[in-house]
Amino acid sequence: DYVVVKMIPDNRLPPRHLHSVHTGKTFAVIKWESPYDSPDQDMLYAVAVKDLVRKTDRIYKVKTRNSTVEYTIKKLEPGGKYHVIVQLGNMSKESSVKINTVPLSAPDALKIITENDHILLFWKSLALKESNFNESRGYEIHMFDSLMNITAYLGNTTENFFKVSNLKIGHNYSFTVQARCLYSGQMCGEPATLLYDELGTGEDSSAARTGRSTDVAAIVVPVLFLLLVTLGIGFAVLYMRHRRLQNSFTAFANSHYSSRLGSAIFSSGDDLGDEDDEAPMITGFSDDVPMVIA
Repeated sequence: DYVVVKMIPDNRLPPRHLHSVHTGKTFAVIKWESPYDSPDQDMLYAVAVKDLVRKTDRIYKVKTRNSTVEYTIKKLEPGGKYHVIVQLGNMSKESSVKINTVPLSAPDALKIITENDHILLFWKSLALKESNFNESRGYEIHMFDSLMNITAYLGNTTENFFKVSNLKIGHNYSFTVQARCLYSGQMCGEPATLLYDELGTGEDSSAARTGRSTDVAAIVVPVLFLLLVTLGIGFAVLYMRHRRLQNSFTAFANSHYSSRLGSAIFSSGDDLGDEDDEAPMITGFSDDVPMVIA
């Protein structure tokens, strides 16, 4: 025996399984399910977005009959913090989720140039890769002294460089550059970090590694060049000797060429020896034979 029971829909129940699907710099995709399965009519949801940094609220309305609802919240700020509340339009029980958007990227190509009594930090403009960044926002610079275990805020700038003075010899420093934090440091960009050590020699670790690799390259490159030049000269000399021997042999062969036989004729060493044996031996002259000189 069995019985079929049809539950009466309760519009006072909250949406189920509310969660964030994907979060970007300026948007977030949320997803939830209806309070009960297979709604037989359109359901009106109220999506409230509370900005926990700016202390502002926004409400969106979503009308759908689907059991599973996916909604994209736009016009968010990079590095922001939000509290999202979803409930039916009749102000039933609510479901909520907290969302943190992706912060701005770290500046690229952070480098240090050492001067006599100070250093200069250089980096690429963040606006080159972040369309949501305005140069008027600027950057802020922090410094960490590992010897003193102290982090200091050096200041901010709207330029792509920053001057740092009054550094102590023998101390190791780490510098960070990031998009300037907004609203009491609650919305910041990702920091770019660079270690600066060996201050007594006026080098940072990256510069020292670059200098050492440059020194090795300065030695290896000339040696390789000399080897290539030597090999080139050797090949040229061998080629010239080969050409000279080839020309000499060709001239020698042409001088012994017989047009009648159609080939070159060469004498062997034995033939030359026989001719020397058959030649009459020259003997001394007699005193009574007169010598006539023409």
